[in-house]
Amino acid sequence: MSTSEAQKVNGDSSVPDTTIVLVHGAFADASGFGGVIRELKRDGHTVMAIPDPLRGLASDAESIATRVRGIDGPVVLVGHSYAGAPMGQAAAELSNVRALVFLAAIGLDVGESVAGVQQPFPPPLVVSTSYVSDYDAPGAAGGPELYIQRDRFQETFCADAPAEVAEVMAVTQRPVAGAALQEPATAAGWKTIPSWYLISEQDNGISPEAQRFMAERMKATTETINGSHAAFIAQPRKVAQFIEKAAGVTDGPHEGRLHHLLHRTGA
Repeated sequence: MSTSEAQKVNGDSSVPDTTIVLVHGAFADASGFGGVIRELKRDGHTVMAIPDPLRGLASDAESIATRVRGIDGPVVLVGHSYAGAPMGQAAAELSNVRALVFLAAIGLDVGESVAGVQQPFPPPLVVSTSYVSDYDAPGAAGGPELYIQRDRFQETFCADAPAEVAEVMAVTQRPVAGAALQEPATAAGWKTIPSWYLISEQDNGISPEAQRFMAERMKATTETINGSHAAFIAQPRKVAQFIEKAAGVTDGPHEGRLHHLLHRTGA
């Protein structure tokens, strides 16, 4: 038994009893959460950063669900960018998810796709700085793979990150299968699970207007951050503090559970 587990057994309420699960989106991987992970762990949280295959909405959702089902205790699911879509679908069938946190992320209703929900809003820079491969995405339902042009990566994805960090991210970017952006959602966890949304005001990956629409629709607890699409890299403390609100840290763990129950019962 770990020290934190022993403290929980002995009734130490200062030890968080929630696992915060971080899910990366397209063009990135879990290492981008490094700063946020350090901040959350410094505050005593149990944190996991899991891989998102980026192959298809349904298969990505099942990948997330499989990992979350194996966690003992309540979970706060945090998704960035594209990851909000499979995260929201997965959460609808997961009884241990207490809250959803969308970091400049896609929140789909049933029948919507990642591409479709953004169509009514101004196209972000990524539309013109991304390109498709000349081969089908391996392991995906169909379509090519999408990448961001390396020389436009920082401007598009992480304008407020240090240049040396952006350079590494540009050459290690994880492509997303085109099919994943067209696949309709079959469930929307935000309809029954309390949700938080952090809008990036200087976002070139998903337009802030689209983000506000999705946040308002899900009646999410919403804040804004003056940052890029990947603001969590440049401002990890602010983003960690936002996540902690969803975990019930600000009001205390018991108040957090009460808010969850009231939200789910419509009170």
